[in-house]
Amino acid sequence: MATFGNADDLRGARFSDVDLRGARFAGGDLSGVTIRGVELRGAEIDSPWLFDGDNALRVNGVDVLPFVDAELNRRFPGRAYRRATDPAGLRTAWATVEDTWAAALARVEAMPDGTVDVSVDDEWSFAQTLRHLVFATDIWLGQAVLRAERPFHPIGRLDSGTKADGTEPLAPRAEAPPFAEVLAVRAGRVAMVRDFLAAVTPDVLAEPRANPHSPEHQETVLSCLHVILDEEWEHHRYAVRDLDAIEARPAGS
Repeated sequence: MATFGNADDLRGARFSDVDLRGARFAGGDLSGVTIRGVELRGAEIDSPWLFDGDNALRVNGVDVLPFVDAELNRRFPGRAYRRATDPAGLRTAWATVEDTWAAALARVEAMPDGTVDVSVDDEWSFAQTLRHLVFATDIWLGQAVLRAERPFHPIGRLDSGTKADGTEPLAPRAEAPPFAEVLAVRAGRVAMVRDFLAAVTPDVLAEPRANPHSPEHQETVLSCLHVILDEEWEHHRYAVRDLDAIEARPAGS
């Protein structure tokens, strides 16, 4: 099986009459790709950035993104609030996020022991997903919006590299933290967003902030909050998708 990585430059490549059945593309850039006269039965596309900016995804000449967005809003009630622009709307959006994750937590608690650490198709487990959301809150609210001096909790990092701002190398953990610890830290970060939104004003939402990944680029407080909401909904979708897959497995597998 051929494997291509980031050292391989396939930009502008042409694939004609090739068999790509079962191929997997992860973490690449397929912007502007043109597909003509191919079989796509059972194909799956999953990207959290599909709805950014003025993107379009055309199938047989039809931009399908509006239909996909509407269907996701139908499947995940409250997701449509993620683009709220005023304090009251953002508070509603976050309350819905909290309720949605509470239901997911109740579901996983009713599943067999160890479910929170099961990985599906090499994706993050449920516990790792919550740890990532801790990091997302830390970087976009703690660092970007609040400009805290030490915004990061070590449980939010899934590796032993440096933090997003390039400072304070983190010591690797010998093993994953207990799920109860993950839940406690996650609950604190959820409350931090809730408390911030309880007092935020339109003027604060319009204030500029440095993008934590590219400090030379400016965001607004509102756009930082939108990133957090996007992270919450996308990772909830992944989490329940994988819980469905775990429940569908034959007993004992």
